Amino acid sequence: MSTEQKWVYNFGGGTSDGDASMKNLLGGKGANLAEMASLGLPVPPGFTITTELCTLYYENDRSWPKGLNKMVDQALAKIGEVVGKKFGETANPLLVSVRSGARASMPGMMDTVLNLGLNDETVAGLAKLSGDERFAYDSYRRFIQMYSDVVLGVSHHNFEEILDTYKEENDHILDTDLKAADWKKVITAYKQEVEGHLGKPFPQDVREQLRGAIDAVFGSWRNDRANTYRRLHNIPESWGTAVNVQAMVFGNMGESSATGVAFTRDPSTGENAYYGEFLINAQGEDVVAGIRTPQPLTIKAKKAMGETSPSLEEAMAETYQELIAVFQKLEKHYRDMQDIEFTIQQGKLWMLQTRSGKRTAKAALKIAVDMCDEGLISEEDAVMRVEPGSLDQLLHPSLDPDAPRDQLTKGLPASPGAASGMVVFNSDEAERLAQDGYKVILVRVETSPEDIHGMHAAKGIVTARGGMTSHAAVVARGMGRPCVCGAGDLRIEKDGSAFTVAGRSVAKGEQITVDGSSGQVFFGEVKTVQPELSGDFAKVMIWADKCRRMGVRANAETPLDAQTARDFGAEGIGLCRTEHMFFDPERIVAVREMILADSRADREVALAKLLPMQRSDFKELFEVMSGLPVTVRLLDPPLHEFLPHSDSEIEEVAKSSGIDAGKLKLRAHNLQESNPMLGHRGCRLGVTYPEIYEMQARAIIEAACEVSASGAPVTPEIMIPLVAQQKELSFLKERVIAVAKAVFAEKGMSLDYMIGTMIELPRAALTADEIAVDAEFFSFGTNDLTQTTFGLSRDDAGTFLPDYIRQGILERDPFVTLDPDGVGALVEMAVEKGRKTRPDIKLGICGEHGGDPDSIRFVENAGLDYVSCSPYRVPIARLAAAQSALAILKK
Repeated sequence: MSTEQKWVYNFGGGTSDGDASMKNLLGGKGANLAEMASLGLPVPPGFTITTELCTLYYENDRSWPKGLNKMVDQALAKIGEVVGKKFGETANPLLVSVRSGARASMPGMMDTVLNLGLNDETVAGLAKLSGDERFAYDSYRRFIQMYSDVVLGVSHHNFEEILDTYKEENDHILDTDLKAADWKKVITAYKQEVEGHLGKPFPQDVREQLRGAIDAVFGSWRNDRANTYRRLHNIPESWGTAVNVQAMVFGNMGESSATGVAFTRDPSTGENAYYGEFLINAQGEDVVAGIRTPQPLTIKAKKAMGETSPSLEEAMAETYQELIAVFQKLEKHYRDMQDIEFTIQQGKLWMLQTRSGKRTAKAALKIAVDMCDEGLISEEDAVMRVEPGSLDQLLHPSLDPDAPRDQLTKGLPASPGAASGMVVFNSDEAERLAQDGYKVILVRVETSPEDIHGMHAAKGIVTARGGMTSHAAVVARGMGRPCVCGAGDLRIEKDGSAFTVAGRSVAKGEQITVDGSSGQVFFGEVKTVQPELSGDFAKVMIWADKCRRMGVRANAETPLDAQTARDFGAEGIGLCRTEHMFFDPERIVAVREMILADSRADREVALAKLLPMQRSDFKELFEVMSGLPVTVRLLDPPLHEFLPHSDSEIEEVAKSSGIDAGKLKLRAHNLQESNPMLGHRGCRLGVTYPEIYEMQARAIIEAACEVSASGAPVTPEIMIPLVAQQKELSFLKERVIAVAKAVFAEKGMSLDYMIGTMIELPRAALTADEIAVDAEFFSFGTNDLTQTTFGLSRDDAGTFLPDYIRQGILERDPFVTLDPDGVGALVEMAVEKGRKTRPDIKLGICGEHGGDPDSIRFVENAGLDYVSCSPYRVPIARLAAAQSALAILKK
């Protein structure tokens, strides 16, 4: 890459090299700082080093390319000109912050350094310049602690211990009790700690400091917590992060200074009310780290929370009004709810960041609907504003208002929803127990980015410290985990064995319940109720349905699942797995009789028992779906799932069938397979024992006739599974047609029905043009298609696929999100070949991918007619399908 490449973009001082459209190059923070500066808002001047440089940094073995040093020096000089200070100058020092800024928001996952440029000489200059020696040395000790932790690898816990010990020995309670002389002593101890760890002094060269901080921010793109966050939120590593270097403004310059975080609307409920927190005489990290519990922004919020400390609206009324004007300008400009960081330095307001705010699903829906009603955005914009996967938060239980409850404590309602689980106190244990199938609640003094894996594993989170914009709150809302923050009377025992609250002790492993909507924590498990979906949800779903092209069906085998699917807006059943209907204890014996029978006559005896059961099953489904399409997959059991394994199970079959138990045992042994997933299943079973599929076809057609005669006409879709070649389908199709003709003759009526197949083997995709001669529809069974394309067992791949993702061999788990290059290529090929033979062929997808928003985007582009997913993912699929259709229109 040429040294003429532009790697550094300035902003502030009346001009900006970039703007909001350059998010991919400048990261979200850098692009928005440039945009705010262009809008004339008070933004401290600075510069952004691009995401391209991050990629180059790693390609060059974590070293700077030639020419970057010069660009950084020129950009620093420009900041100095704007603010009238010089980097490294003793009398009038320029101090800067160094922050990350990826194109996707990753709150708290990467590193930040504040007050950079301080050393033993410049701190004296800052003290003289500000007229506040205490402020200067407080800033220096903060810098040493943060820089040592982030850049030098000396953990912040070492410094906290030094400070706590000093406060104890000198009868100080709060950090604000310490005077300049105290901070000087603490700084001396801090520097000794660094030298003791590293064998060399804390760096005094300010350019060395800056280079170290920039390296650390680039390096943090690949730290464990950032890697985990990217994996959970599907953010590619290749994007990289930008680095933002910005002139420092100080919220810790006395009682007329403050720092805060604010949202232009409530990120939990979506209410059109300003929402945020601030701290007087503090720096920004104090608010988001949850080290001090902050004060509310508005009088209304203060009253609602029962706070006594003054709100910003009261404490700094004039500055508060300036801030409100900025809120209004930014929300109107970006046409979205904004998450804003600000600092007030001796009464002057400075804007440090704006971005579209993370929000709960409930808030996203309300904000989208309200902004549409306000004329800020269109219906299509509103549909695009709600993350489909976030709807999961609305589709799960909340606490039953009538259930008895035993309240332990109350904190801040940081992230809505309710969950019960056993108490754990550290993230590693939370992850381990969750993997073992336990439901856990993570209880911490406060969370940090290192806790992300435990927060993801936990069903809910409780912290003793921190506010509504603390790390725990922001991350929990993004994950959809219920969270209670700032439960101040909660104390965790030092040995991690229990927590105490109001004189009560709750041991590790005991059950508690978290209500993140009210901020309450209860002892034991509290009953829950199902959510009601209406209002904003219903409105956005109506708008989404107007926009989408594809149909959305559900995978369902029971009347309850079918009704749930309809309630969520499903337009039919895309997959009824008939083998799932046979696991009932009353039916399994008859199924085993059928499988173990070694003659057609014996099999037909067992099938005669199953026929009325199947007919009743299908009749119930057809009645619930009331004329909507229902695709029934004929029996596709890996035999090992149904074979009797114990002597008692064999005896049960012998008793029912009248066949000798010894003979049955031998038959079961002979039917055992080395690889059942690729064994005698699907259409292979139908070819060997056609009477099985004939029984099912009869049950389907008879049920359809009965329901059509008295209600909405039924058009069943009969799906023959695991077809690899046309002749298999042709052989079985003939038998289904023969059964249908016989039923119609018996009933004296007829109805339309369809026969199709599942495309779940690579050979089926490769020969789809031949198979389409007999198939009236294809349904892509992407679970098995993924298994057979990759040569992976879905049941076993979980033990090693995470390593593939960690090593960057796979970006996503192919069983969660459709692999576009391999499996996707087979889908596209089958679509093209199938339509070439039969232009009106109906095409759908019914694997787990049918409910995954990213897979739905692929399916929309491939031109399928519908997706089918689990009932609770139907709203997610409806919204994702609409967004996919809109995205194509915008191209």
